[in-house]
Amino acid sequence: MIRLRPTLHRLAVTTAAAALLALAACSAPTDPAGTSGGSTLVVATADEPDALNPVLNYGVDGAALVFDGLVARDADNTLIPALARELPAVSADGRTVTATLRDGVLFHDGSTLTAQDVVFTYQAVLDPKVDSTLRSDLDMVESVSAPDPATVVFRLRHPYAPFLQRLTLGVVPAALLHGQDLNKAEFNRKPVGTGPYRVESWTPGDRLVLTANERYFGGRPANNRVVVAFVADDNVRAQRMRAGEFDATELPPKLAAGFGSDDAYRVERVPTADYRGVMLPMGNPVLADAAVRRALHLTVDRAAMVNGILGGAGDPAFGPVPPTSEFADPSIAGSPTGDPAAASALLDAAGWKPGPDGVRVKDGRPARFTLMYPASDTLRKDLALAVTADAKKIGVAVTPEGLTWDAIDPRMKSDALLMGYGTPYDPDFVSYKLFGSRFAGQGYFNPGSYRSPIVDQALQSGRDQADPAARRAAYAQFQKQLAADVPWLFLTYLRHTYVLKAGIQGVTPRVEPHEHGVANSLWWNIHTWTRS
Repeated sequence: MIRLRPTLHRLAVTTAAAALLALAACSAPTDPAGTSGGSTLVVATADEPDALNPVLNYGVDGAALVFDGLVARDADNTLIPALARELPAVSADGRTVTATLRDGVLFHDGSTLTAQDVVFTYQAVLDPKVDSTLRSDLDMVESVSAPDPATVVFRLRHPYAPFLQRLTLGVVPAALLHGQDLNKAEFNRKPVGTGPYRVESWTPGDRLVLTANERYFGGRPANNRVVVAFVADDNVRAQRMRAGEFDATELPPKLAAGFGSDDAYRVERVPTADYRGVMLPMGNPVLADAAVRRALHLTVDRAAMVNGILGGAGDPAFGPVPPTSEFADPSIAGSPTGDPAAASALLDAAGWKPGPDGVRVKDGRPARFTLMYPASDTLRKDLALAVTADAKKIGVAVTPEGLTWDAIDPRMKSDALLMGYGTPYDPDFVSYKLFGSRFAGQGYFNPGSYRSPIVDQALQSGRDQADPAARRAAYAQFQKQLAADVPWLFLTYLRHTYVLKAGIQGVTPRVEPHEHGVANSLWWNIHTWTRS
């Protein structure tokens, strides 16, 4: 099954919290924070990669720690040169992009970066024999070539306005991977990149240990080692943070708030484009009725979710383009307080009549459906319960069900799912796959099999057009149609919350996307962090 986020390894929680704590203690990092004079930093995250290969979707938006792209993003998410000496040049017709490499960049094994490594990386993504979900992200690339060792030329089939943003993809060494099956290569677990850290070891289900790259072109990291602990359960991460095992960890807002009054810690609430919402599958006989979907949209109390569940660390969500984006259409935002009276009237008009048990019925079918969520994610559980309570007010019975991702996967075409996505970058990113008919039913691409010719045309126009005004018009049409069809019940935008030991310095938050595991987290610049 193809997934939109194949690099995220979902770890199932199969024991009680006490047992997990006991297990976690046995597998705690062997070099605790502070034992190397402040040279080792230990951070904890919920998600573990399946592979550390950018070709297979690891850290494709930059901040991969082990790899660099031709370009990177600074603290304002502005594109800056990375492996390229300067931002690549775009031809007048928008179809040729030329990058010149920095001199003297070395891979971790001491070999020199050349343009052929860049060519190999992008050709690997485009190779149909490689299981890369990035291929559709680069379907505008006609060819990539290296006229000399320092120059890379991309030829595009059509102008693609955000193409430079695609060049954050980490570059891999061609010599180590040429002729191999990239889907199964040892490199995927023991990679060699150009980034500020090299991989020392990876213990699946436990930790990733990174060691400073002494020859990093951006300057040697300020710390010697970084240990990334993989702890899927939110409560276990919070308890291990309290026990002093971590220098920093990501936590849901409610759990993070418990550290706010302790001077030994500080809480960072980072703005994001990361939304949570309910995917409403078109294959479900109740949710296939647009009236039910629209009624749910009207009744959910987004303000209560933000204030209660998120503790104020977020904003109501009404669509997939964040309000901070220049492409956001403000007309789609409705009342954040919910309106069960209006929702009930809509269901009445559509023929959904209250039954004797309070659950509405139409043509003998009760208004019932299951809402799945990952069992280890306390935030999604709380949101699922809130949706359940709001739906009950209008006679729609929702059964929330916490499951492992393996159990969720085969049911997405028929059962609703509390999901999360979002990007602060170009609106083409994520939405093209998530709502395009071309990807309907392809795993996590468009799991609810939503199809709309109007949305398809708008999304295609948005990526084909170079003119900013034309692109804004296309994405406005996309957002309006999505709001009318309600294939998703958008709930909240989050602020990612992190807890850090008070002595950690050099932290620079920036607006984050949905993905924030090993890459794209608060520790995007951890190579500059120090401990006082």
